[in-house]
Amino acid sequence: MRRIVLLTLMGVALGAIGGYFYWVYFGCTTGCAITSSPVNSSLYGAFMGGLLFNSFKRHKEEEKHEE
Repeated sequence: MRRIVLLTLMGVALGAIGGYFYWVYFGCTTGCAITSSPVNSSLYGAFMGGLLFNSFKRHKEEEKHEE
């Protein structure tokens, strides 16, 4: 359980940083819903990073075989 939370938090942090840097280099100033603001871009990146890193969790069947 602790590994899943740690991976998800790492994904959120890296996603937020990635979202901010995406805004810095590729973001638009008007008309874009996500990339027009560094806050929106960072929140979207954090959400996507959390989802991506959360997909690396192990299933319960795999955990039973390892014990």
